Amino acid sequence: MPIKTKKIEEEKEKERSQNKKIKQVVVISGKGGTGKTVITGAFAALAKDKVMADCDVDAADLHLLLDPEIKTSEVFESGFTAYTHKELCAGCGLCREVCRFDAVRDDFTVDSISCEGCAFCSNVCPQNAIEMRVNISGEWFMSDTRFGPLVHARLGIAEENSGKLVALVRQKAKEIAEEKNCKWVIIDGSPGIGCPVIASITGVDCAVVVVEPTLSGLHDASRVINVVRFFGVPVRAIINKFDLNLDVTEEIEKWFKSQNIQVIGKLIFDKAVVESVVKGKTIIEYTDNKVSKTLGNIWALIEKELVDKD
Repeated sequence: MPIKTKKIEEEKEKERSQNKKIKQVVVISGKGGTGKTVITGAFAALAKDKVMADCDVDAADLHLLLDPEIKTSEVFESGFTAYTHKELCAGCGLCREVCRFDAVRDDFTVDSISCEGCAFCSNVCPQNAIEMRVNISGEWFMSDTRFGPLVHARLGIAEENSGKLVALVRQKAKEIAEEKNCKWVIIDGSPGIGCPVIASITGVDCAVVVVEPTLSGLHDASRVINVVRFFGVPVRAIINKFDLNLDVTEEIEKWFKSQNIQVIGKLIFDKAVVESVVKGKTIIEYTDNKVSKTLGNIWALIEKELVDKD
């Protein structure tokens, strides 16, 4: 084998070996407010050699626990909005006729909130008076925390394409993990079942679904589990505040068992969790109580399972 070709193959093998070492764990839920970020923060405190990624870009709050120091920030561009050059407009009204979203005003300027960026108005304008401008939809950041690097983002108000921003956050987190030779990427995923969730879970090694002991909680969890399974991602479950409704907790456990999904832990309701959030600390740092010990056991199970796969 020629020396140059051999070197290329060695680099590819090195890259494959490095990528294999990086394990990506995402914490998700069927809806917001289940304790997903508290659990992610605990994993961030427990895991060694990791990068964190906050993929809940519509309502990011992992930074409240990790107190990041922003090192770099970049704008996120996505989609287009029509802009009318009034000096070129002949007032023919064709743009208003073709706009399905009623985004063109009486003076033929464009309402940026109503505009969907389809560019139909721009294409039909005989005066070439309408320009399609790229949207600044948000920002993304690379930060340092007391637990290691964090990639996070903020989507602008009423902006779309959060799935693309989530994909960007995950890409940057993985690049940092490869650069620093980290073993883990810990992801605070988006809640629900939409595009941001899909972008959060695709290609991860394990999805941890957090569910509360209510019938609606089980329904929401079942929906997101169907999405996770569609993409072939291994899934595990945590029941949060299980002691608030033991009957429903038992029903949830039975359902998970029928789906061959392992419940890797049950967390009690504890006011110390709320207190830790108020203090801007993870529960692992705040106190050595039953919740923190249970989370320690849960992380140990995840770590052992994923490491043993290699």
